[in-house]
Amino acid sequence: MLPACRSTFLVLAVLFFLYSSPQTPAPPADPKAEILAFNEKFINAHLRMDNPAIIAMWADDGVSLLPSMPPMVGRATIGKFITDITAQMPGYKIVREKIDFHDIQVSGDWASEWGLETQGLQPPNQPVMEGYGKILFVLHKEAHGEWKIQHEMWNANPKP
Repeated sequence: MLPACRSTFLVLAVLFFLYSSPQTPAPPADPKAEILAFNEKFINAHLRMDNPAIIAMWADDGVSLLPSMPPMVGRATIGKFITDITAQMPGYKIVREKIDFHDIQVSGDWASEWGLETQGLQPPNQPVMEGYGKILFVLHKEAHGEWKIQHEMWNANPKP
């Protein structure tokens, strides 16, 4: 065998064995850590008032249950609600968004958690308005591995 052919053969043989040998699988993801990261992303999107990011966190067929309103079904409906509310509040800023999430429960691709929320909303040239609430999430991990809000229930809470 010619030296150039021998070198090419050896390189190909090594590559074949490298790529055909069993690979060590990545350790399974920690779902609670993923949900904690999801929660951080959710809070930060609200602080930035980043409606597209907030809306993207919803499942296509997600359901939002807010007080004194009929259920909102579907990301498009929920997104329109969020966009419409924001349009009615020009110049407002969320200056504080804190949610203390509790009791993360995971079962396969489903998870639930609840939280206590404090939000500071500042109208233009006015003092910050404080709001308090309770929130419940049912999350679903979609086929591409991303957690999405499947169901949300929110209502007011007294000032702590």
